[in-house]
Amino acid sequence: MTERILVAGIDTSTQSCKVRVTDAETGELVRFGSAKHPDGTSVNPEAWWNAFLEASRKAGGLDDVSALAVGGQQHGMVLLDEHGAVIRDALLWNDTRSAPQAEALIRALGAAPAEDDEPDGDGEDSIHARGVQRWVKAVGSSPVASYTLTKVAWVAENEPDNAARIAAICLPHDWLSWRIAGYGPVADGEDAHLDALFTDRSDASGTSYFDAAANEYRLDLLDMALGRHDVILPRVLGPAEMAPVKASPEIAGSDVEGGCLIGPGGGDNAMASFGLSMGVGDISVSLGTSGVAAAIAEHPTYDLTGAISGFADCTGHFLPLACTINGSRILDAGRHALGVDYDELADLAFASTPGAGGITLIPYFDGERTPNRPNDTARLEGMTLTNTTRENLARAFVEGLLCSQRDCIELVRALGARIDRILLIGGGAKSPAVRALAPAVFGMNVTLPATDEYVAIGAARQAAWVLAAAQTASETAPEPPAWRITIDGVESAEPAPEVYETYARRRG
Repeated sequence: MTERILVAGIDTSTQSCKVRVTDAETGELVRFGSAKHPDGTSVNPEAWWNAFLEASRKAGGLDDVSALAVGGQQHGMVLLDEHGAVIRDALLWNDTRSAPQAEALIRALGAAPAEDDEPDGDGEDSIHARGVQRWVKAVGSSPVASYTLTKVAWVAENEPDNAARIAAICLPHDWLSWRIAGYGPVADGEDAHLDALFTDRSDASGTSYFDAAANEYRLDLLDMALGRHDVILPRVLGPAEMAPVKASPEIAGSDVEGGCLIGPGGGDNAMASFGLSMGVGDISVSLGTSGVAAAIAEHPTYDLTGAISGFADCTGHFLPLACTINGSRILDAGRHALGVDYDELADLAFASTPGAGGITLIPYFDGERTPNRPNDTARLEGMTLTNTTRENLARAFVEGLLCSQRDCIELVRALGARIDRILLIGGGAKSPAVRALAPAVFGMNVTLPATDEYVAIGAARQAAWVLAAAQTASETAPEPPAWRITIDGVESAEPAPEVYETYARRRG
């Protein structure tokens, strides 16, 4: 009997680290471990390292793993000094303090006079609109507070001493991959090997200083934020390209001849779509800490309004997506307000009717990114003495979550993306109310992949792909492994367009 080859997929998300040891041929789960990350929007990356070590131990160790890859939360800013030490806590994607810097970057690019097909005029609205268009044309997306470049600009403006120490800028998955390769802080006079940092197109495309269409960094844009560009940025690897370094044998692959290869990794949204084996015509709606609607596109997409992020995926294609800061925590807010658990919240919602008796939740609890309202708050509209019941409030929380994601779907559709199938995933998709009510709010059937760790699955699938590419003599990388995805079912319901129409009118 042939001994099976194992790979590992690592998901270093906002909330936790998950390690999935997987059969490279079949995708079958062999072992699994997880460990929590600290709460907050600003985190010491060392916490991610400690969580990875704990999750690896719980997964039975990685000594027998032939390849691994890391999927990670996007946009997080990790700053390293010349010794490879972290300069300050990483600012995460959901840290909105850099909203003023995002607007300043837009205005800086829009300040020059209008060219053909650009908004004309010297007013603030015209300058903003031109800036948004120019950023989209440059890097696929316009800056918002979530993106890495705006956070770099915030540090440059508010912490000049820290900014002066920056020798390298990387993202959470880049940093963890680099640490897995055995690198980290060194003493004076030693080489920190910052040039060994690597990343992939999908995660780099969320920085605002990488052009995924041209596959190159835009150092001129980094210069706008930092005032210089003499810093090391991670090397961008191709989809099935192995990293130039292997995992430290103290971390992984000590029992494997030749050691453990490391894949390029990727952003969590791209990794989830890869784990789901999505193709053109598919859109995933992921309800985690954030809410994300992401579709697969063969060519770059440019939304000149700036609402859609024109990211890359993990296969050489593109991943236009719209992201909300508020995701499944909308349900948590509803539970806390009503003093119920998830099942009780669902039962209450089912006891109401479409439209929640006239109550609409605008769920911008932590501000919002889509639409771009970083300083907004949540609100309930349409309440009367008659309709303010626990049942209607529960329904309003579920419908508010789904309507915010319908916003994202419609924005992607407006770009011309084909949407034949919606896949509903993430922790929030476990809610029976979310599953049952989604088709009515979305206006089409919803496919329900089995609850699983799709970012970790995608990372493991990439690791298996990298391993196969490294073992072939062909100059062309093989196709990614075809792993079976379990579908729990397809939900259908009578469309209720009035729910979303009322929501869209009230959110303004």
